[in-house]
Order: sequence, then structure tokens, then C-alpha cells
Amino acid sequence: MTEHDRHDAGFKERTRVAAARERLLDRVAVHDRTERVPLEDADGRAVAAAVTAERSVPHYRRAAMDGFAVRAEDTFGASDRSPAVLREDEAERVHTGSAVPEWADAVVMIEQADTASGDVEVFAAVGEGENVAPVGEDVEAGDRLYEPGHRLRPSDLGLLKSVGLREVEVYERPDVAVLRPARSSCRATPTPARSWRRTASRSRGWRSAGGASARYEDVVTDDEEALADAIEANVDADVVVTTGGSSVGERDLLPEVVDGLGEVFVHGVALRPGHPVALGEVAGTPVVMLPGYPVACIVNAVQFLRPALKRVGGMPDEDPPSVRAQLDGKVRSEPGVRTFARVRLRDEDGERVAEPVSSSGSGVLSSVALADGWVVVPEQTEGFDAGEEVAVENWEAHR
Repeated sequence: MTEHDRHDAGFKERTRVAAARERLLDRVAVHDRTERVPLEDADGRAVAAAVTAERSVPHYRRAAMDGFAVRAEDTFGASDRSPAVLREDEAERVHTGSAVPEWADAVVMIEQADTASGDVEVFAAVGEGENVAPVGEDVEAGDRLYEPGHRLRPSDLGLLKSVGLREVEVYERPDVAVLRPARSSCRATPTPARSWRRTASRSRGWRSAGGASARYEDVVTDDEEALADAIEANVDADVVVTTGGSSVGERDLLPEVVDGLGEVFVHGVALRPGHPVALGEVAGTPVVMLPGYPVACIVNAVQFLRPALKRVGGMPDEDPPSVRAQLDGKVRSEPGVRTFARVRLRDEDGERVAEPVSSSGSGVLSSVALADGWVVVPEQTEGFDAGEEVAVENWEAHR
């Protein structure tokens, strides 16, 4: 499409969100770069090879209760009226989680024993194995714990440490190149240029979306040749992301440049805010062209950049967590468009209430910063009425 054709066409036909994401992910592959890292550096990383337990958990018989380690047969017949009296070498004090001596096969709970006489008096009989956790009760040596692609959480790291591991093989962090355009006319019209730079700097936060490491091209002018040079210099990255310049205005050159170097397969998506997003590919590298306005940038980063980075890094793209709440106000949407309506949450008489954020402009960052999440209005509806129960997605909670 020529520059004239593209600018004249505008966005008369916008791709649905799901279709646009599918087209992008069809161009994204998991890289095969892996590394072994210490467990303390593995939080949030994707496992690159199956992980098996090197030792059992527990790897020793441990006391399940505070009390005394004993031979079960020594307590047979013990009762309140006729306690079993055990000598020092027949009962050993143990605490929950501590090792049970080899000679013992049971633990008497502390409240069922007394040491007032110097010996240990046991007031209730115990059976063999009672209150003793056997070796491998939690995990047995050789058990397969995690498959490739599993995203490690703090609890996972605790388990890995308990089975004797000190490091784990994970996928290397995806390499994302962030191009931050600055318009040559910024002195005459500073607001758009500042918006571009602010939005680009905010995209630093998105590197954690897929566990990515980011590199930055500080200045890219509105000159086509300079833009092309910057993109070509960064196609060795796993993903190239740009902020601003993705619409159809005279100075929005990025889609033209990317299309000239490779292919733009999506330009304009049926979502609000932020429909002027473009998705392309240059030399086999996906290029995500985010809108410049802050809220539009964030919405599209969640919908497109995040899943692309997660796929590159070998992670599953899980849905963000959500809560149910009753709308305290109408949320409107255009049929055929997926709308992300920002809301604040509050508790009212024990019920969770979602209050729509008053500002709907895609350039008003406070409408996201002061929100607790957003309500996704699907394409087939014109919105939700006040009083309806809706799902509120916490897009920031899931990185």
C-alpha cells in the first residue's frame, strides 16, 4: 500500500483483537537459548528442561508433633491410670520437623507425657509410625516436578531448594528492542513528542511482562531513512517494539517503514482505547507498534506485547486475575469494538463495587494509575448497565 493509499484509507476496517493477537503469535516462536541460574535469581523465569527431585522430602524421618521419640511397643497398655514409664535412653525429646532417631518408630505428643519424675511417663499408647513423617512423604527422589514452560513462583523455588537443587535451567530472558521516536518538530509542538518519550519510558515496565531484558534506541527521528536504519539495526532482537507514530497521519511513518522493510499484517485493531496499533515483521522479527498515548499504549501492550514476550520466553500466557463486582455506573462501548473500561473498586455493605473512572481519554494516564483494573466489554455488546455484575481484570497483578 502506498503512503497516499494508507493515509486515505484510515481505519475503515479494524481487525478484531483475538484475530490480531493470533496473527502476531503465529509469527512468534520460543527461542532456544537457555541458561542455568541460582534459585534466588529464578523467580518468574520459565523452566527450560524438566526438573526432577535430587533427593526425597523429607530426606529423613521427621517428627510430625512436638513430643518424645519412642519405640511404639514400649507404650503398649499406657493409660492415664497406668502410664508407661520410660528411661532416658527409651524416650528422646523431639520437635516438629526434627529428625527422629534411628532406634525410634513413633512420637508421643508432648501433652500425653510428663517428665516430673525424672523419667518420661507416657499416658497414651502410640502405634508404629504414629506422628512420624516417613522419608519421601512430600516428594520422592526422582519425582518429576516441573515441565518446560512452567513459570517459577517463590513457592516453587522453596520446593526446589528442599529437594537439593541450588540452580535451575531456564529460558534466557527475551531480548526486546524498544525504539523511542522523537519528532523533529517537537520544539514547535512539544506535547506529542513528550508523550512519545514518556510512553516509551513507561514501556520499561513491560519488560517484566515476559521476563524480558530491554535495550533502548534513545532517539529515532521522523525521517524514514533513520527509522529504517534503527529497525534494521535491531532485528537481531526477539521482538522490536515502538511507541507512537503508528496511526495514519502524515507524520506517522512507522507502518510505512516497516511495510517497506518487511510486512505489516495488522494496522488498526477494533479495541478502545488504542485502535491505531500496528503489527508487523521484519527479517523474521515481530515488530509491535504501540500507540503513543499512555492508556492506549498500556492496553495494547497487555493485549499484544505481553503475550508475544511470554511466548518467546517459553511461558504460558495466563489470563490476568479478576474479581467479580457490581457496576456503579454504566459502561458504554461501540458494537464490534472491544472496550477496556477502567474502574475503581470499593467495598459497600460487604459487597464489592466497581466505579467507572470518569475520564475515558487514551491520553489521561491517571485513568489507569488511579484504577484498580478494567472491565472488558466484548465486541458483541454495547456495554453494561449500572447494577450488573462484571469481571474486573487486574492487568498489573499478572506480569
